[in-house]
Amino acid sequence: MPCFELFPLGGSHTGPSLTSCKYFIRQTEEDATMPDRSAGPDRRGGRMCTSTSPADPNCTADLGAQYVTATPYHIETHGSFYAELSSHGILRPLVAPVEGMAMKEEGIRNFVTPKGASSIVKHYLRESGAEVSFGRQVTHVQRKGPGWEVCVKGGQAESFDAVVLTVPVPQILQLRGDVPSLIEGSLRQKLEAVSYSSRYALGLFYKAGTQINVPWAMKYFEGNSCIRFISVDDRKRDTESPSSGPSLVAHTCVTFGLNHLEMAEGEVKTLIMAELQKILPCLPEPASVEVRRWRYSQVVNVVDGSLGQITLHLSPFLVCGGDGFTQSNFDGCIESALRVVEILKSSL
Repeated sequence: MPCFELFPLGGSHTGPSLTSCKYFIRQTEEDATMPDRSAGPDRRGGRMCTSTSPADPNCTADLGAQYVTATPYHIETHGSFYAELSSHGILRPLVAPVEGMAMKEEGIRNFVTPKGASSIVKHYLRESGAEVSFGRQVTHVQRKGPGWEVCVKGGQAESFDAVVLTVPVPQILQLRGDVPSLIEGSLRQKLEAVSYSSRYALGLFYKAGTQINVPWAMKYFEGNSCIRFISVDDRKRDTESPSSGPSLVAHTCVTFGLNHLEMAEGEVKTLIMAELQKILPCLPEPASVEVRRWRYSQVVNVVDGSLGQITLHLSPFLVCGGDGFTQSNFDGCIESALRVVEILKSSL
């Protein structure tokens, strides 16, 4: 029987919190498995998602997180993580020109991922040695004997000694089984108070030799009712090559995401493309286009006073973590993972 079960319910968070937990658990020589709702290995990464052109495997685009921002405090406290990822060529300092970026604190450092944002998640998955099962959506978590029984949609239930939930907080509240009875009173109020922004990302993939004639790699747009951010992805990563096509990503603003959240993705794609053509009228015709809906894009209000995790049950172990308990960035996910593993070790 696997010792630990770490999973996303909705397929949007196979990201740093989850993979870092597995990485640290692996260092304790325990087994970890994870059912993932996403369709397959190419969709792993959650909001650190890197998509690939259907016609060119070397043409990729980050449809979620665009770059990693580290404050001086986190460069010091999480320095080992940045050093490890940099030594493997996964992180590289951002040197490409960015228009409209707000620097909120002196000493901030920005990093890009030459192989795409999902390479961070893939690195931790490799190092953890965890077993990942794709296409599985967890619906129930309930007590069974000395452990937990985890039920997946359309599949057989499995038993585990411990469970770590790193999904968006609203999806924790959707779980059935024994979870609702563990979330009552003031705790439920805290979880229900958590809120997220919603966005769409549009990825445009081009044939080799296509030129995207803008003077920047990334640009933020103020006041546009649809588009907030555009990135020329290979230029952002400083990986431009004549042998592979460029890619471009447009992220919508929060208001657009909220107002069109339930619209069919095909209709949303048409709206974003129309606005993109207004902003960049000389943009070449793409070879393919992909739209991605992020229902839970970034945390607006985190779980109050959670300090990176909330333990629902100590024996058997059931804990919630992720950026909903810290903040929506790489360091928030790492901080949550460290707290989860600290609590886990103390319970063994």
